[in-house]
Amino acid sequence: MSIPQLPADFLEKWSLYAHHFNQINGNAVAIGIGSIAITVAFNHLFPKIPGSLIAILLTTLAVHFLHLPVNTIEAAFGKIPNHLPAPTLPHVDFDSIRALIQPAFAIALLGAIESLLSAVVADGMIGGRHRSNTELIAQGIANISSALFGGIPATGAIARTATNVKNGGRTPIAGITHALTLLLIMLLLAPLAGLIPLACLAGILTVVAYHMSEWRQFVSLLRGNKYDVILLLVTFFLTIFFDLVIAIEIGIVLASFALMRRLSESVSIQNASVLFNNESDNGEQLFDEELPKLPAGVIVYEIRGPLFFGAAQTFRETLAIIDSKPRVIIFRMRHVPFIDATGIYRLKEVIRQLHAQRIHVVLSGVNAQVKEELEKGGLYSVLQREFLLDNITAALHKAQALLHASWCKKGNIMMRMPS
Repeated sequence: MSIPQLPADFLEKWSLYAHHFNQINGNAVAIGIGSIAITVAFNHLFPKIPGSLIAILLTTLAVHFLHLPVNTIEAAFGKIPNHLPAPTLPHVDFDSIRALIQPAFAIALLGAIESLLSAVVADGMIGGRHRSNTELIAQGIANISSALFGGIPATGAIARTATNVKNGGRTPIAGITHALTLLLIMLLLAPLAGLIPLACLAGILTVVAYHMSEWRQFVSLLRGNKYDVILLLVTFFLTIFFDLVIAIEIGIVLASFALMRRLSESVSIQNASVLFNNESDNGEQLFDEELPKLPAGVIVYEIRGPLFFGAAQTFRETLAIIDSKPRVIIFRMRHVPFIDATGIYRLKEVIRQLHAQRIHVVLSGVNAQVKEELEKGGLYSVLQREFLLDNITAALHKAQALLHASWCKKGNIMMRMPS
């Protein structure tokens, strides 16, 4: 179509296509359809030969020798340079940084996600195992170096990676060979590459887009968790109708909210005291340790899940409805993987309230990471270190000692009262 300038937005772009539909170039359509057919046919009949490369060679020769009136790379973008430009440092000022910081982070995040996804796809195809940190470090170095030569950001390409694996590539040597081949094409065959018709590239990209779309996976995700479905559709439609950067930013925020919701829902705080002296239906003890009977005046609360800000209020509200007045409460925290500042604050608040009611608090099974966070958060200002025990048995012994000390103290007071 003879469109001088194509808008970037989806709706405006397709509206313009509709108004210029009568200008469709039949030769370009034929080349595009032919490129799709050649690419698909070679992928099925001769999987070892890249069908896209054959499509490029045949359509380029056809356009050149038959003088077909279609756009080529050179006609649309000018001559392809056959040399690398000299490296230059870009001019950077505060206004540029302020304008580019948002899209820069979005592009970096998108590039990281796509590269790691490419690596995961390759792992699944060859049964390998990639190193995520190495992938991202290498990509960062490559993009910084590329920018010095006027290059644009690049990521790991899922389609080319899959094509590479299907054609026998198994090691980084395949990627190095690919890069060197592109360099030789630019240095030695740049004038010929400029003759490639854009319609051929459009056909190839249609095939690539189909394989990358993974529509079967898309359909299966629509049957999944409601949070995943909402996140998928919001990101999908924002990408189409607005902008990829906006879609990434909003998608990450929604994903974070969904994760926090799931984590907060996974936190449970149960009164485990009733389990100590009971057995299950098949007569088996419900605790894995050999535990003594729970002394009177002691209750145990089992906390499962992360105590972060999303679940801290649930923790506080659950403990606020304790229906009995024990002398000792044991918080069993063996299944608490981490705790944040809000969780520490709520825990300290609950301990203060229980101490005000003259109830002793003992923490059991706190892992090393959580214990370190508790120490940094000032837990020992409200609870002495001796009340953090490694396991439930030690916590019960501590509770018995506290009860014994409390009873002895009451007995001494009663003996003094008559005198």
